[in-house]
Amino acid sequence: MAQTEIEWITSLAHALGVEPPNEAEREALLGIAATAAHASERTAAPISCWLIARAGMNATEGKLLADSLAKNG
Repeated sequence: MAQTEIEWITSLAHALGVEPPNEAEREALLGIAATAAHASERTAAPISCWLIARAGMNATEGKLLADSLAKNG
């Protein structure tokens, strides 16, 4: 049987040696993905989340930036 979303994220986080995102962080990440997918193409969603993390931003900051970019397009 496949893992649930939370089980998968927790397993991946532990394999990477990091803490899994809390509920607020998950919601912000899903918001980033939704904004990116609606502002461009669906494939932009995961890469946008990766770029935000690579830049060292937290999920809340990233969500604000993504929303601003989408609004000012």
